Amino acid sequence: MLDIRFIRENIGLVKASLEKRNNKFDLDEVVAIDEGRRKTLLELDELRRRKNEANDAITALIKEKKDPKEKIASMKGVAAKIDEFEVKLRASDDQLSRLLMVIPNIVHESIPVGDPKNNKVVRQWGEAKKPDFTAKPHTQICEYLDIVDFARGAKLTGSNFILYKKAGARLERALINFMVDLHTSKHGYQEMWPPALVNRASMTGTGQLPKLEVDMYRLKDEDLFLIPTAEVPVTNIHRDEILDEEALPIYYTAYTPCFRREAGSYGKDTKGLVRIHQFDKVEMVKFVKPQDSFDELEKLVANAEAVLQALGLTYRVVMLASGDISFAATKCYDLEAYAPGLDTWLEVSSCSNFLDFQARRANIRYRSKETKKVEFVHTLNGSGVALARTVVAILENYQQKDGSVVIPDALRPYMGGLEKIER
Repeated sequence: MLDIRFIRENIGLVKASLEKRNNKFDLDEVVAIDEGRRKTLLELDELRRRKNEANDAITALIKEKKDPKEKIASMKGVAAKIDEFEVKLRASDDQLSRLLMVIPNIVHESIPVGDPKNNKVVRQWGEAKKPDFTAKPHTQICEYLDIVDFARGAKLTGSNFILYKKAGARLERALINFMVDLHTSKHGYQEMWPPALVNRASMTGTGQLPKLEVDMYRLKDEDLFLIPTAEVPVTNIHRDEILDEEALPIYYTAYTPCFRREAGSYGKDTKGLVRIHQFDKVEMVKFVKPQDSFDELEKLVANAEAVLQALGLTYRVVMLASGDISFAATKCYDLEAYAPGLDTWLEVSSCSNFLDFQARRANIRYRSKETKKVEFVHTLNGSGVALARTVVAILENYQQKDGSVVIPDALRPYMGGLEKIER
């Protein structure tokens, strides 16, 4: 959430950012409500001052044993006016709060302007090579090796839910354990295991609500949501808390299942493992001091890259353009792994800096050691990395001519030493 004072003092900047996002939000309405609210508050303060002066005068009259009735009667109109203005102020506060919740974050000046076509490839690791035989897509590989059952997954739940089996299930588990171990042992993250259900306050704190509620799974009888990413519960661990500056930076990593209805993506990439409604992910979340957040973003990306490098997967780092960046982020890099069977790049990680946008919504602050003042932290998160697209990349890059799939060296200890998945 943007600070109303920031908006008030930087109207041109906020409007320019909305334009870069191609967002039609009417900022003038917010400015008008804010001006009216401040005028009401000034008038209310004046009425309260008059009331306090009258109360003092009435007290003095009573001490002097004089009749205060005339003074009391003269203040009835003021008291009624105070009640009227307090109702008006609450209405303005509520209206302003609702509007502030749907204003996206300011986009950083360093990112490209435009729609997804303007996304910028920053670097690439490895070459997008195809095998010397006709590369099969992962759906055919899964069927041949009998490691994912798409039909039974749909039978159990519905379309775009999948059932891993045999070596496929073990591969999924191996990837999760490998990534959590890497981030905790090499990158300094503390492991968390949060709930897969969160309340509305948590979803609002990280920015999924109210904007993205249509894409979320919500319980019918309780106001709880299945998490779309571990970002939501892990970021909200410190909601409504004041941290000590010495505690920063804080790095958390967590494995969770993730649930997304993908209501706005109907009919897009619906085959196989590319776009499913439940998937596994290892998430990285950071709480840092404001002056450090952009350096921390680069480190976050490097942590995600380390996963793909260890797996030997060709990938590229893409800086998202202003029209493709998420609602809450100011700057974001996607990591895309190459899948030769599909002959395409698949997003397997998204790493974002949110500045104090989420921290304001979730009220996450820290106390400066030097000034003792309380300030909002900056939050960041990134996939480290997401499945099942990483599974797709492994299956398609490590497939052999005989239909088997070689297990990347980094995963073999987690696969009981298995070197190859064979029929």
